[in-house]
Amino acid sequence: MAAPPQFPAAGPQELGKLRWRCRRGMKELDVLLARYVDERFCSASNLEQDAFNELLETEDTVLYAYCLGSERPPPQFAALIERITAVSLAGRKSAADQ
Repeated sequence: MAAPPQFPAAGPQELGKLRWRCRRGMKELDVLLARYVDERFCSASNLEQDAFNELLETEDTVLYAYCLGSERPPPQFAALIERITAVSLAGRKSAADQ
C-alpha cells in the first residue's frame, strides 16, 4: 500500500481551503490556479507558498491580466506568475498528446 501524500507546509484540510480560494469568477483563472495548487504548491518553498496566498488577494481581472501577460505583475509575483502559467501550459500539452 502506498504511503499517503506528504504536504510539507499545508495539510489536506488546508489544501482544500486553498483550492476553494482558487475558485474565482472566471473559469480560466479557476483552471490556472487549481492546476498550480494540484501540481506545484506542495513542492514549492514556503516563500512561494506565502506569495501564492498573497496573490490570491488580487482582483480577478488584474490577476488574469498578469497570467495573460497583458499587464506586468509586481516584482514579488513575477516568478510565481511564470510558474503558474508554465504548469498550465505543461498540462495543456500533455492533454493534447493523449
